[in-house]
Amino acid sequence: MSVHPVVARVTTRIAARSAAGRAAYLERIAEAHREGPARRDMACSNLAHGFAGITGGDKDLLRAMRRPNVAIVSSYNDMLSAHQPMQEYPAWIKDAARAVGGVAQFAGGVPAMCDGITQGRAGMELSLFSRDVIAMSTAIALSHEMFDAALLLGVCDKIVPGLLIGALSFGHLPAVLVPAGPMHSGLPNSEKSRVRQLYAEGRATREDLLEAESASYHSPGTCTFYGTANSNQLVVEVMGLHLPGASFVPPGTRLRRALTEKAARRAVEISRGADYTPVGHVVDEKSVVNGLVALLATGGSTNHTMHLVAIASAAGIELSWDDFAELSSVAPLLARVYPNGSADINHFQAAGGVQFLVHTLLEAGLLHEDVRTVAGPGLARYTEEPVLVEGVLSWRPGAGRSLDTDVLRPASEPFAADGGLRMLSGNLGRAVIKVSAVEARHRVVEAPARVFTTQEAFSAAFRAGELERDVVIVVRQQGPQANGMPELHKLVPALGVLQDRGFRVALVTDGRMSGASGKIPAAIQLTPEAAVGGPLARVRDGDVLRLDAETGTLEVFVDPAELDARELVDFPPDAQAWTGTGRELFAALRRAVGPADRGASVFGPIAASHFEGRFNQEVSR
Repeated sequence: MSVHPVVARVTTRIAARSAAGRAAYLERIAEAHREGPARRDMACSNLAHGFAGITGGDKDLLRAMRRPNVAIVSSYNDMLSAHQPMQEYPAWIKDAARAVGGVAQFAGGVPAMCDGITQGRAGMELSLFSRDVIAMSTAIALSHEMFDAALLLGVCDKIVPGLLIGALSFGHLPAVLVPAGPMHSGLPNSEKSRVRQLYAEGRATREDLLEAESASYHSPGTCTFYGTANSNQLVVEVMGLHLPGASFVPPGTRLRRALTEKAARRAVEISRGADYTPVGHVVDEKSVVNGLVALLATGGSTNHTMHLVAIASAAGIELSWDDFAELSSVAPLLARVYPNGSADINHFQAAGGVQFLVHTLLEAGLLHEDVRTVAGPGLARYTEEPVLVEGVLSWRPGAGRSLDTDVLRPASEPFAADGGLRMLSGNLGRAVIKVSAVEARHRVVEAPARVFTTQEAFSAAFRAGELERDVVIVVRQQGPQANGMPELHKLVPALGVLQDRGFRVALVTDGRMSGASGKIPAAIQLTPEAAVGGPLARVRDGDVLRLDAETGTLEVFVDPAELDARELVDFPPDAQAWTGTGRELFAALRRAVGPADRGASVFGPIAASHFEGRFNQEVSR
C-alpha cells in the first residue's frame, strides 16, 4: 500500500529542512568507515593497551586483526528493576559473538537513574540531564576506537535515548539495542491509582500505599505501565533498532536469552561485508517518522517530544513539534494501555503487540516499509514474532488480527481518529498535551489560575482545602534551565481528586509529566519557560486561563501590554540554592540546556535569544 499523503508530506518536509545537516553527517560517517577499523592504524602501545585485559583466544584474534570486535555498552545496575536482568548479558554476548567468529568486549557502563525512585525529590532535577550524560558516557566507551559494532544495553526513560545519541556520534558503527523486557503483571494499575488517590485524601495509610506500590513494582523487569520506558522499547523497535519482537519478552525466560544471544551474533554479521548496516543509516528521516507514528498511535510518553527531537538531531535530522502535530492528525489511536486504559504492557503484547501494530499501520500506509533495520531491509520483518522451536530461535508471522480489541485495535477501527499527543499554542507559548486518557468533556477548561513554584506548595494548598473550585493550576520555574525539568507526578493524585469532586481542573507547567499524566488535561513542557522570561513567568493568581485541547490553544486573558509590564515575583533557584544531591555538579548543563521543543539538549547550536530572558531576569533581581 502507498504511504499516506500526510506521512509522505511530513517526511519530505523533514528531509528538505535537514538536507544540509544530514548530508554533512552522512559524509562524516562515510569518511570514518572508509578509514576502516581505527585500531588497524594504532601504534603498538595503544593497541596493546586495548587487549591487555583479555585472556585466551579472543586476545589473539584481536591482535591479528582478523575478527570483528563488538563493544558492549551497558546500563546494568541491580537497583533498577528494568536493568537488573542485564547482569548476565555480557557473558552470553561474548560466547555468542565468539561462536560466529567475533569478539565482544565490555566497553563501558553508563549511569541509569530511576525516575520512580527520585520522583518528587531533589535527585529528579538531574534526571533529564542524565540523558546527555549517558550520551557522553557512551561516546567515551566507544572513543577507544577498538570496535566494529556495538550492543547498547538499556531500557528506561533517559537511558535508551542517551545510548542512541551517543552511538550516533559513531554512526559508521552498526548498533543493536538490547532490552530486558517487562516484569510480570502485578497489582492492576487501576487499583494502584485508586490507593494513591485515597492516600492523597488522607483516607489510606502510608502502609496501605506502600503495600500497593510494592505489589505493582515487584520483581526484575521493566515497570508494566505505558510510560517512557515501554514507549522507548516500542519506538526503537519500530525504528528498526531492536531485533523483531524483542521489546516485550520477559526477563528470566529462554526466549529472552535467545534474543540477547542473537543480537550479539547479528552485530557481528552486520559489522562488515554485504550486510554492513551502520546505525547512522538505520536512523534516517523515514525511521524517525516511523517511530513518531508508532508513539502517537499508542498514546506513548510525552517525553519523546523531546527525546525524538534530540535523537534526530544527533543524526543530522531536524524534527519539530509541528511534525508531531501534523502526524498526530492522521495517526489513529490503536492502543489502550495504562494510563490510557486499564491494561498493562503484557496485555498489549498478548493482544498482538508490536507485530500487529506494525502490520496494521503498514496496511494503512502510515509507516514507511522501505527502511533499513538491524534485522535487514524492510519494516515488514517487524510483523514477525520470535519463537523457540526445539530450543532454536526463529521467527513466524505475528497475529494478523488483534487478539483483544479492548487493548489493541486495527487502524480501520481505532479508539480515536487521531493520535494521543497534541500541541497547544497561544499567548503563553507552545506546550504538549496527552489527551488519550482525558475524557472529551475534560479537554476544554477555562478557569482562574492558582500559581505555584513547587509541588510541595501545591500539596499544602490542596491539604488546606484552598483548591476546592474550578481552577487552572500553574506550576512554573520547572523548565530545563530553571531546575532541570523534573517530572511532576506528585501533582497527579490530588488533581485527580479535585476532578472527581466535579471541579473543572487543568494543569499548565513548563515542567514534565512523562507518560503518566493520566486523566487530567495537562499542558506541559511549555516553552519558552518561565526561567528565560516566557509569558508564564508573569501569570498571577486569578488570571483566567483557557486550555482547549480540541482547538490546540492555550491562552491567558490578560491585556498583552499589562502582562509585559508586570514585575517578576519568583525566580528559579540560584546557584547556592541548587546544591545538594549532586546538583551543583550539573550547573554547566543547566546553563547550556536548550528549550524543550529543541530536545532540551545541551548538544548542538542553541539560538542566543533563548538565553536573553534568563539574563534579563537575573539583572532584574
